[in-house]
Amino acid sequence: MTSQEIRQQFLDFFKSKEHLIVPSAPIVLKDDPTLMFSNSGMTQFKDYFLGYKEPKSHRIADTQKCLRVSGKHNDLDDVGRDTYHHTMFEMLGNWSFGNYFKKEAIDWAWELLTEVYKIPKENLYVTIFEGDEKENLERDNEAYNFWKTHIAEDRIINGNKKDNFWEMGESGPCGPCSEIHVDLRTAEEKAKISGLELVNNDHPQVVEIWNLVFMQYNRKADGSLENLPAKHIDTGMGFERLCMALQQKSSNYDTDVFTPLIAKVEELSGKKYTGILEDEKDIAIRVVVDHIRAVSFAIADGQLPSNGGAGYVIRRILRRAISYSYRFLGMKEPFLFELVAVLKNQMGAFFPEIVKQEKLVTEVIKEEENSFLKTIEHGLVRLDHIIKETISKNEKVLPGAEVFELYDTYGFPADLSRIIAEEKQLTVDEKGFDEEMEKQKQRSKKSSAQKVYDWEVVAELPENFVGYDKTEKEVKITRYRKVENKDGEFYQIVLNETPFYPEGGGQVGDKGTLENNEGTFEVLETKKENGLVISLIKDLPQNISGNFTAKVNISDRKNTQANHSVTHLLHEALREVLGTHVEQKGSYVGPDYLRFDFSHFSKMNEEELALVEEKVNAKIKENLPLQEYRDLPIAEATEKGAMMLFGEKYGDKVRMIQFGSSKELCGGTHVKSTGEIGHFKIIAESSTAAGIRRIEAISGDKATEYFKNLEHQLKEVSSLLKSKDLVKSIEKLLEENATLKSEVEALKKEKAKGEINDWKNAFVQKGDKQLLVKRTSLDAGSVKDLVFQLKKEIPNSVTIIISDAGEKPMITVGISADLEAKYHAGNIVKELAKEIQGGGGGNPGFATAGGKNLAGIENALNKAMEI
Repeated sequence: MTSQEIRQQFLDFFKSKEHLIVPSAPIVLKDDPTLMFSNSGMTQFKDYFLGYKEPKSHRIADTQKCLRVSGKHNDLDDVGRDTYHHTMFEMLGNWSFGNYFKKEAIDWAWELLTEVYKIPKENLYVTIFEGDEKENLERDNEAYNFWKTHIAEDRIINGNKKDNFWEMGESGPCGPCSEIHVDLRTAEEKAKISGLELVNNDHPQVVEIWNLVFMQYNRKADGSLENLPAKHIDTGMGFERLCMALQQKSSNYDTDVFTPLIAKVEELSGKKYTGILEDEKDIAIRVVVDHIRAVSFAIADGQLPSNGGAGYVIRRILRRAISYSYRFLGMKEPFLFELVAVLKNQMGAFFPEIVKQEKLVTEVIKEEENSFLKTIEHGLVRLDHIIKETISKNEKVLPGAEVFELYDTYGFPADLSRIIAEEKQLTVDEKGFDEEMEKQKQRSKKSSAQKVYDWEVVAELPENFVGYDKTEKEVKITRYRKVENKDGEFYQIVLNETPFYPEGGGQVGDKGTLENNEGTFEVLETKKENGLVISLIKDLPQNISGNFTAKVNISDRKNTQANHSVTHLLHEALREVLGTHVEQKGSYVGPDYLRFDFSHFSKMNEEELALVEEKVNAKIKENLPLQEYRDLPIAEATEKGAMMLFGEKYGDKVRMIQFGSSKELCGGTHVKSTGEIGHFKIIAESSTAAGIRRIEAISGDKATEYFKNLEHQLKEVSSLLKSKDLVKSIEKLLEENATLKSEVEALKKEKAKGEINDWKNAFVQKGDKQLLVKRTSLDAGSVKDLVFQLKKEIPNSVTIIISDAGEKPMITVGISADLEAKYHAGNIVKELAKEIQGGGGGNPGFATAGGKNLAGIENALNKAMEI
C-alpha cells in the first residue's frame, strides 16, 4: 500500500463516519501569538475548543502539516539520529466538537487499524491515564472499559501524567489521552522480550502511532482545572509511522514517504544510503530529506528564511541540512534546491501549495544555500586564525567564547568547529561555549518573558469589533487580566464593542484612549488572541464595571488605512507591470509608511517603478469608491475574482475589499474612496530573499511632507548655486570637478616620480634580501603603483610602505618574484596590521592592510625592521 493510498483510506474511512474532510491549515501561524507553527493537528481548531468560533461541522477529519522545532515540542536534535523523529510530519486526525466522545473514538480507531489497515491485533497495545493524586484526577476507567471490549486487558497499560494527559500549553483545554502503540519487531525478538516492557521506552520498533485525546478540562493560568462546557475528541496519528507499520519497514525513512528523496540525494551526492543508525553519512541523508520537507512547506506557506522569529527557525533548519551535507556528504555546492521537484511530485496531489509555489521555494532554497556555503568558507578562515593563535600559545583548547561567537554571530556550525579542532589534535572549551550559550538563552528569555494571569470576567456581554464603522464608541469592559513583562505591569482588557483594530494582516493595531469620569487611560496597543480583540493599558480603572468612551487615535488610523488601501492598488499595479507571477509575500502597514514584499526574480528598473507609481496614482485620482463585502461566502468571493494568498487561512465567510478592478480578501481598515490617499510615492525597492522583492513607500500626509522637504532642498541648492537653472549649474560643477581631478592626478604622478628614485636609494641589504621600510603620505593608489614598479626593478627585494594619507594608516607589502617562495606578503601584512588596529591580506607577492590607529605607525615601522 503506497503512502498516498494510506492517506486517502484514512480520509475515506472518516468520511464514511459522517466527518467533514477539511484541508490542512498552513504550517506557519500568522495570527496566533502563542505559537509560530502548527505543532499538532488540533492547532487550527483551537478556537472551536475554546468556544470562540462555531465549527462548520461537529465532526471533522484531516491530515495536517505539523512542525516541531521550537519551544515545548522540539524534535530537531533527534532528527536523523533515530528512525522516527521528524521536524515536519503529517498528523492524521479526527475531531468531535461536543458530539461523540470516548466510545466512538476508541471503536473507530480499532476498526480502522485492524479491519481496514489490517494490522494484526496481537501487535497492538494501548495506554490509559492512571490518574494523579496531586491533581485529584482519577484513573480513566471509562476508557479502560471501552478498550477491554476490543483488546486483552493485559495489553491495556496504565500511563502517567507525562504520557497520558494531553495539554495544549501551560493553560487551555486539556484532558486524559489513550495512546495506541504498535510492535513491529520480528517473531524472534518478540519471543525474547514482551512488547509490554517496551511501550513508551523509546524502542524504534515499538512506537506510538495514534493518540486519542479526551478533552474535558480547561487548565487555568493558576494551574487549577475546571470542566469544559462540552467534551471534545482530538486524535492525532503519525502518518509517517503509520506508513512504516503498514509497509512493514523498520524505519520511517524506508517508506515511500522518503525513499524518492533519498534516491535523489544518492544521485546528486554519489553516496549510498545504507540505513545504519550510527553512520554519519546516513544520518546526514536522513537530516537532508527530513529538513527539505519542513523548509519547502514553510516557504510555500509564506514564511521566508530570515534573522528573527519564525524565519530564523526555518533558516536554522535549512542551515542544519546544509551543514550536514557539507560535512558528511562532501557537498560543497548548492543541491538541496533540486529536491523540491521530487517533493512536489510526491505530495502535490494532497498539498497544492507546493505545486503552485515550486519556483519560489526552489529559488529561495538555492539562494540560502549559496549564502550559507559562503558563510562556511569565511568561517573556516576565521577558525583557522583561532587555531593558529591557540597553537602559537602552546595551548590545546580553543576558547569556548570564540567558538560560540563563530556560531552565534557568523552562523558557523559548532559541530564543524569541533571536528576541525580534533583534526588538529585540539579540543573546544565546552564549558566556556555552554556558558556563552546559556547567557544568550537568558538574554532571549528575559526579553520575551511574560507572566499572564487568568481573565477576570466583569460583565457577560457579547464582544464585537465595530471599528470598520466607528472610531469612537460608548463601551463597557467585559473582562481583564494582568500581564507582567520586562517593561512592568500592565492590564489587557476586552470591550463589548471595541472600535480598536487589532494588529493583523500586516496592519498595526490601533492606539487611542479609554475615558470616564476618573480620567483618561491610554490604549498602548491592540492585538487579537483566540478571537478576542485585546487592548493594553497601564493602569486599571477603579470603577471597572462603569461606562467608558473608547476613542481611536484618528490621525494614525487615517494614515494607516490610506497606506493599507494603497497596498491593494500597488499589488494590482505590480501584477500589471511585471506579470501575474507577482504575489504578496508579506507587508507592514503603519501610519508613517508601508512595506510590501512580493514574488519577483529580478530588480525592478526605473521605468518599471515609474510605471507602477503612475498606475497607482491614476487610481487615486479616479477617486474609486470602497466596495466592501462582509460575510461573503468564499465560493462567491472566488467567483468575483478576489485575490487569495497562499499561506493564509480563510474561513467559509470572508471580507472582500474592492477598489475598481482591485479585489482582495482583507480584514484591515480602509479609506472610503481612493481620493483620500492623496498621493503615492515609492521610496525604495530592494531584495529581502531570493525571488522576493520589497517596496517601501509613503502616501497621504507623509507623501505631502516628502514633497515639501524636496521643495525646500531644491530652494537651498538653488540658493547655494546662485542659479535657478540647477541642471546647467550642476553640469558646470561636474566639468570643473573633472578638470581639477585630472590636475590632481597629474600632480600625484609627478610627486611619485620624485619619490621613486629616493626609495630606490633607500634599500638596505638585510641578509639575503634588499629591504625598504618607509613611511609616506602618498595615497594608496600611488603607493601601489610604486611598489609594483620596485618589485620588478629591484631583485631579491622586500618593500614595506606605511602611508598616513587622509589620516588613515595603510600598510602595503611587495615581494619580488624571486623571493615569493621564501616570504609571503599576506602573512607579513597581517602581523603588521595588529599595530594599527587593522586587518588585511593578499598573496605571496603583494598585500595591503588598513587600520584605525595612526599612533601605531611607528610601532609598525619598528616591527617591520625586526621581522
